[in-house]
Order: sequence, then structure tokens, then C-alpha cells
Amino acid sequence: MKLTSFTDYTLRVLMYLALHQERLATIQGIAGAYGISENHLMKVVHHLAKSGMVESLRGKGGGIRLALPPEQIRLGVVVRAAEGDGPVVECFGADNACRITPVCKLIPILAEAFDALYAVLDRYTLADLVAQPASMAKLLNIDLVW
Repeated sequence: MKLTSFTDYTLRVLMYLALHQERLATIQGIAGAYGISENHLMKVVHHLAKSGMVESLRGKGGGIRLALPPEQIRLGVVVRAAEGDGPVVECFGADNACRITPVCKLIPILAEAFDALYAVLDRYTLADLVAQPASMAKLLNIDLVW
């Protein structure tokens, strides 16, 4: 399985914000730190704000910040929200047209595999991803303020 770039960017934004908790961050700053598109990040931040994980403050001096402590943001929840509710393969969907579905042995194997993936992700939080803040902040050119 390959996560979408949307999910990848979602996780990166959250990690950046977890390192940047004392100040408001900007999309421009995050894009510059990672060397990625501001346009893509605008969609990611909008999604995160709608999901309640990020707070967005408009106007002069505005920016974004985490809406929850990093310890409360479960990676499984983040990935599920970013990847969407669609089926991972056709046979999991309501409009399945695969002819071998009634006898296919792959369906329960894939279901077990994805359940295992999310079970592992659910064990970890955003705080786990930024357990070494100084090292990560240095790579992203962020001055930590504690």
C-alpha cells in the first residue's frame, strides 16, 4: 500500500506544528521547510482545520496551530481521515463489479492486512513522531521555543 501525497503532507504539517507549538505557523513557512507546494498545503490545512486537528487564525499576524495536544492526535485517525472512507480495493466497495468476489480468498487477507496497519497506527500519536524535537527542528530550520 502506498499512502497518498495528501496523507504524507498531512502528517508533515502536523509534525511541523507539533514542533512549533509556541508560535503560529504559516503555510508558506511549512512549505519552505519541507520544500513542497504551498497550493497542496492549503488543501491539507483546510482539511485539518475542518477535522478539528488544526486551528486557523485569519488576518494580520494570523497562522495555524494545533487544536489539540500532540498526545491526543492518533496517527490512525489522521491517516483514515486523509485517505478518506473509500474502499482500498474494488471488492470492498458497494459497486463491486469483480466477477470472482464470491470465491475470492484475497478479500479477507486484505481486510486483515489493513486492519493490522490501522491497529499499529492507532497505537501511536503525533507526540511519538516528534520525540526528538531538536533533531527534527534543526533539519527543518525551526528555532524551538520552550
